[in-house]
Amino acid sequence: MALCAELGEQPADVALAWLLHNPVVTATIVGPRTAAQLATSQRALDVILSEDTLRMLDEIWPGPGGEAPEAYAW
Repeated sequence: MALCAELGEQPADVALAWLLHNPVVTATIVGPRTAAQLATSQRALDVILSEDTLRMLDEIWPGPGGEAPEAYAW
C-alpha cells in the first residue's frame, strides 16, 4: 500500500496495471459486480509504471517457486 500511495494510485489500479504491463499475462480477470466497478477498473489502462516500479512490484510479490507472474501460470 505504501508503494501505491507513493505513486498516487489505488492498489487495485496498480495491480491491474502491473498485470497489463507483463507480457506473460495473456488476460486479466477483473470480476466487477457493477458497471461502476468496471468503469473504475479502466483507470488501470492509464497507469504508467516505470521499470523501477515494475521491479519493486516483482520483489514484493515474487510468486511461489519463482518470479511473478510466471510462477503463477499453470
